[in-house]
Amino acid sequence: MADIRVKICGLSDPAHVAVAASCGARYVGFVFFGKSPRNVSIAQAASLAIDVPVGVAKVALVVNADDALLDEITNQVPLDMLQLHGSETPKRVEQIKARYGLPVMKAVGVADASDLPALDDYAEVADQILVDAKPPKTAELPGGNGLSFDWRLIANRDWSVPWMLAGGLTAGNVAEAVALTGATQVDVSTGVETAPGVKDAAKISDFISAARGDSR
Repeated sequence: MADIRVKICGLSDPAHVAVAASCGARYVGFVFFGKSPRNVSIAQAASLAIDVPVGVAKVALVVNADDALLDEITNQVPLDMLQLHGSETPKRVEQIKARYGLPVMKAVGVADASDLPALDDYAEVADQILVDAKPPKTAELPGGNGLSFDWRLIANRDWSVPWMLAGGLTAGNVAEAVALTGATQVDVSTGVETAPGVKDAAKISDFISAARGDSR
């Protein structure tokens, strides 16, 4: 499983960005959403992004962002990808791709089989899809809730674009999740924290090792 690509999301500390990169993460994510405990300012993200090594993709997570915010983010932060984590329509995904010329990953929440057709819809317009656990109706956050879904729903499914598995992943369950779903990319935020928004270097290292099947 050494070819599993790991994304560490919700980073806000330069030390944790460095740990993620040195341990083999292929993506690092910065959250631009005021309600999230992982929210960073544009200036913070710009500073964090400067030190990300070549070969590690810098991803901006936004939630129903308008063009004004996206203009500001993309003008000031050197990014490799935009992650849309709100209720953006397929048409909006296309608009953002055309306007910014960056690859777009669209997050889609899954709770049961009725949510699966949306994955096909977004796969037609996005560069990647993020298959995440659907948040509870009362949730403040569209992601980062530490919840998982029944991975058997997407067991060995494939789409026309690369996809990434998210939702409640930890060092303790990521190998099982990969084995059940056939995922080659995984995303984690809550699962490498000691408190909401507080990342832990050892947890980041352990998660990447577990995802990649590295022998310790």
